[in-house]
Amino acid sequence: MRAFLETIVPFLLPTLVYFLYIYARRRAGLARGQSIDVPWAWLAGAGVALVAVTFAAIALFGGAPPGETYHPAQIINGQVQPGHFGN
Repeated sequence: MRAFLETIVPFLLPTLVYFLYIYARRRAGLARGQSIDVPWAWLAGAGVALVAVTFAAIALFGGAPPGETYHPAQIINGQVQPGHFGN
């Protein structure tokens, strides 16, 4: 779920906003037969930019401080102990 929220949603969000704009424009009176040029390159570029910003934010603000050691998840007495950072 986290991977979906951090990668797919920022990539698809500009496209969703564009489709909502087109829907609102059609409801306001744009004829059904009229052609609307879809700026796919701009939409893809905006999606890639949002993914890059998301990755940069995760790299800068997420994770553990430098030098910390990651201890993976373990099963102790039948209970799953989540992974954690520590010395």
